[in-house]
Amino acid sequence: MSNYLAAIWKCRYFWLAMVRMDLRTRYRRSVLGIGWSLLQPIAMTAVMCTVFCTLFNETLADYAPSLMAGFCFWNFITTATSQGCSCLFQGEKYIRQYPAPIAIYPLRAVLGASFHFLIALSLVLMLRIVMKGFDNIPALLIHLVPTLFLLFVLGWSLAILVSFATVYFPDTQNITEVGLQILFYATPIIYKPQMLIDKGLGWVVYLNPLAAYLQILRDPILYGVSPPVQAYLMAILTAIVFAGMAAATLLQLQRKIIFQL
Repeated sequence: MSNYLAAIWKCRYFWLAMVRMDLRTRYRRSVLGIGWSLLQPIAMTAVMCTVFCTLFNETLADYAPSLMAGFCFWNFITTATSQGCSCLFQGEKYIRQYPAPIAIYPLRAVLGASFHFLIALSLVLMLRIVMKGFDNIPALLIHLVPTLFLLFVLGWSLAILVSFATVYFPDTQNITEVGLQILFYATPIIYKPQMLIDKGLGWVVYLNPLAAYLQILRDPILYGVSPPVQAYLMAILTAIVFAGMAAATLLQLQRKIIFQL
């Protein structure tokens, strides 16, 4: 695995160039440019706050940053997964000409998603400071870096898995989209986890590993507190499981994938 990661690092100029090309292509001749990456979470947050603040008995200062953080997290997961589905087909011409590690093509998708995620996350921090201030910067600095690393590992692993699955089973992308739509409502993005727990549906939160990721992201940013150890353990375990599955997939199929493209 260390040798494989070293080979990926040796190709860094190649995959960084592909990421830059993707970003330029996406925003070429666009009026707002990168601002489009902020428009969706801002618009969704505004609409949801209008509808659900009263319904959930939440104040705007508490609900808006929490909701926007949830949308930023979810956009990262869905973008990494959806673009991961097509990344091998998108990079087919490179795969046929250059024997680089196959994992760089899902990495290309995840880096693009990470770029937009970090921009949106900075907006969440600004919204939190404007609405409620911020008084625990050490908690943010200590926990934000490992959280972002775990999210990156999860996103890269998911992109690898769905990329290979899509090559062998073309319906994977459609199935993934439906599955993500269902999972969206099972993840506490527009509501607090305590609402499900109070209704006797706490198992939906406890069995959903994405809820743990969302908690370790929200707690330092929105509440200035350290996330519980259980949430960290769930996030770490999930990252290890999916990374192991991705590594096993690469080991078994990366030399055969060219015959399926």
